[in-house]
Amino acid sequence: MRIRAESKKIGFFYLLFTAGFLLFIYFLALMEKANGPGIWLGYVFLFVTIAIYASIGLICRTSDINEYYIAGRRIPAIFNGMATAADWMSAATFIGLVGILFSSGYKGLAFIVGWTGGFCLVAMLIAPYIRKFGSFTIPDFLAIRYSQGVLGGSRTVRLVAVGVTIVVSFVYLVAQIQGVGLIVNRFIGVEFGIGVFFGLAGILVCSFLGGMRAVTWTQVAQYIILVIALLLPLGMMSYKKHDSFLPQITYGKVLEEIEYHEKDFEVTAEEVKVRNYYQKQTVLLQKKIDDLPLSYVNGRKAIEKELTDARINQLPLKEVKAIEKKLQQYPSDPANAYDVWLKEKQEAYVRSQAAVPSMQPVSGRGFGVSSLDQLNFILLIFCLMFGTASLPHILTRYYTTTSVSATRYSVFWTLLFIAIFYLSVPALAAIVKLELFKNLVGISYADLPSWVTQWRKIEPAVISLTDINGDGYVQWAELSISPDMIILAAPEITGLPYVISGLVAAGALAAALSTADGLLLTISNSISHDVYHHLIDKNASHQKRVTGAKIVLLAVALLASYITSLRPGDILFLVGAAFSLAASSFFAVLVLAVFSKRINKWGAIAGMVTGLTVSGTYIALNYPFASRVTGIFGNRWLGVDPIASGAFGIPASFLAAFIVSYLTTPNPPVIGRLIDYLRESRSHI
Repeated sequence: MRIRAESKKIGFFYLLFTAGFLLFIYFLALMEKANGPGIWLGYVFLFVTIAIYASIGLICRTSDINEYYIAGRRIPAIFNGMATAADWMSAATFIGLVGILFSSGYKGLAFIVGWTGGFCLVAMLIAPYIRKFGSFTIPDFLAIRYSQGVLGGSRTVRLVAVGVTIVVSFVYLVAQIQGVGLIVNRFIGVEFGIGVFFGLAGILVCSFLGGMRAVTWTQVAQYIILVIALLLPLGMMSYKKHDSFLPQITYGKVLEEIEYHEKDFEVTAEEVKVRNYYQKQTVLLQKKIDDLPLSYVNGRKAIEKELTDARINQLPLKEVKAIEKKLQQYPSDPANAYDVWLKEKQEAYVRSQAAVPSMQPVSGRGFGVSSLDQLNFILLIFCLMFGTASLPHILTRYYTTTSVSATRYSVFWTLLFIAIFYLSVPALAAIVKLELFKNLVGISYADLPSWVTQWRKIEPAVISLTDINGDGYVQWAELSISPDMIILAAPEITGLPYVISGLVAAGALAAALSTADGLLLTISNSISHDVYHHLIDKNASHQKRVTGAKIVLLAVALLASYITSLRPGDILFLVGAAFSLAASSFFAVLVLAVFSKRINKWGAIAGMVTGLTVSGTYIALNYPFASRVTGIFGNRWLGVDPIASGAFGIPASFLAAFIVSYLTTPNPPVIGRLIDYLRESRSHI
């Protein structure tokens, strides 16, 4: 009864918060109508929302170890579900998912199916059991389960699990901070690298003062903001373009219109000319890649000679500066050239192909869907499913519920709150694509809409429009848009007031900050609790442990911001890599921890290390940024995409765990009793 009364009280406060935020949007809309749009709206949304998060963080500040690590295990199921949904709906989900659905059609559904299925695995196989176990972190759970009866748990298992947690969470964290940098860059006009560190302040104000307690209640507010930021603009777009506030209902008609335009573009003469140009570019770039490093040297020499000739012939300063800029932008070395030219080749290849029909089924034969495409689609789904069930920052959220049964309800609420988002994102992608087909393709380059001019100013470029065939009109194949900008630019593309653009940016920022907070806290708590407390100073006071966690949190945030400023890759790829790494490292040992009495300490270590090594190696062999560091270029196994590297890492992890466990000493009886305790009365868990 007490928990129910508290839930109602908290729910009332958040209801007031929702109403207040909607009034705030209405007030800004009136101000824009009176004074006109401007960058000031971006500043207002940015600072007001961060101020809200900072206020919650300040109110929830704590030095109590239980409150800081696990929010005192007092979070009601519905609010934990909401916080988990916010923790889950990262920059990749809010920004990247719309983009991948926009650019790849049905392929983007792999993310929706995989992520949703993952929470079913969480509910059935992991969350209730780790909550019943009652530890603070995932490494803590694994160390004690695989301890072979040693008091305090296995030091080696704990250390390996901490290492995996840091690697997986850090890769995911970089993606979130990159999303923050992109949002700040667009909406308050600062340079990307500065925007990254600017956004760092928004991340720290939530997690630094109050740990999990502050992060939980901040994430509830962030979920409210990001859902409003999706549903309100989407409803306005749908009503403006299709006379319906429920785009999910009119989604089928929008897809039919898109398919009509796609078929038209496939045979239009001017579109064919542009695609032929990019086919030639694809061949040329592949030849340059094959001829490395000689092609790199010859290319650089050619530009240097062009610059020398321009100076000797005293060409106009503008032309000389243009050649100098071309030389500055030329790859720095052969490895960098491989990175750049491979990306350009992939983009040219995509633009050389006729648009894949948006209504094409994934299993369709004869519609350009190869068996390899289908294989990668299916493998990606499974990697995302197993990765969802293995992410430490998501699983840690289920330590905060009031009971084991509340954990299951919490997973239900998480799925419900995420479903609201997933049912809306495809409709948004379709509306934006149809708008581009109808109101951008075919217009004169002299009459480009203002939003194109604004987004063209962003560096590095997120939109490219070049009159390839020289007819003076925009062709679909001449347009290249970064998937990461689709949702951020959607209000401008569809002609909505600029205040709605600011709202979408606030939602994207909420998504990035909520996940970044959870990831930072997971890394810092693992180091503070599992390394400092268990391996260095077991007698450390609660105050010292919390202080240590805050220091580590700050250091990790600064390091992640610096790495992000180097632009290591697109947001969706980094997130996909994090899922594959998590699934390859943790899924086997988490599931076997509950459902196998034979898997022991050495099997768990072998499983984690083998899975991480196999998956990480495959990414390094195939990801251009890693190739630039390692000097090893492209080596795909069976044609599997590097984002689905878990296809190799997950089975390798299971095999290693089983083989090593059966070759080494069995677990003592106490471990069997621990597993019986976790699994007893399973139907009531």
